[in-house]
Amino acid sequence: MANPGYGKRSAPDQVRREKADFTHLPPREAAIAAYIDRLPEGADISVKTLAKTLPYGQCALRTALNRLQLAGHLRRGRERMESAAGGNRWITRSWFSRTARDDAWWAAFTRGDDIAAPPPKPTRSRAHILLAALGRRTPALSLSAADCASLAPLLTEWFARGATDDAILQALTTGLPTPIHHPAALIRTRLTAKLPPEPAPTPPRRILECANCGVQGRPEALPGGMCRTCRGEPSPWQSPTPLPAPSVRARAEEIRAAMSARKHAPAPV
Repeated sequence: MANPGYGKRSAPDQVRREKADFTHLPPREAAIAAYIDRLPEGADISVKTLAKTLPYGQCALRTALNRLQLAGHLRRGRERMESAAGGNRWITRSWFSRTARDDAWWAAFTRGDDIAAPPPKPTRSRAHILLAALGRRTPALSLSAADCASLAPLLTEWFARGATDDAILQALTTGLPTPIHHPAALIRTRLTAKLPPEPAPTPPRRILECANCGVQGRPEALPGGMCRTCRGEPSPWQSPTPLPAPSVRARAEEIRAAMSARKHAPAPV
């Protein structure tokens, strides 16, 4: 295992494990991918550590991991994490996906877009239990089973927005009118009018690195997990190919001849 906070991190929303997961890869890469896939979260998947277990040298493993990146199973980078004391630091990450992902998916993951399957919403039973308990806390708010079933969907939305049981009870039982003729109508009104706002999402702070040289960059600059230089592509700001020496000398002679002719030309009258 790697040090706490480091090591393998599984990408979200993966398909179930099957025997054919990595059959599209060459045999060596398929074997390494299958091995990493079965490692627990936080396992050290560095080249040196893998070389101690797998029957491949560090050079072969480094090449294989780069190919796993190109195939969409692996990305390496850094993620900023906040500490309990209030500070933050950048943590080295190695994200592994059993399901091959394209560059657009990894870019969305880096930005923190909602790419995973949505989490299950709170069950009705929790809402039903809280509504039924209102009568024991405040007898004037006693509800029937039919009332609880009808109001539960409204209360479920409160849970989805992060409201706690205590906050909900406070909102439903504070400042009640006297007398209460229709408890269910009052609860419906309060559940609708006092619904808290949706919490603002906090995007993760991640950055990817080139698998070969380690340079950091935006996801769109690292297709397949590699930078432009390591892919052998020229940089957009790279200077054009210089002229050969004979062409330079010929051009220099032309410039000198033009300057000499201008120097010896008769002065205008």
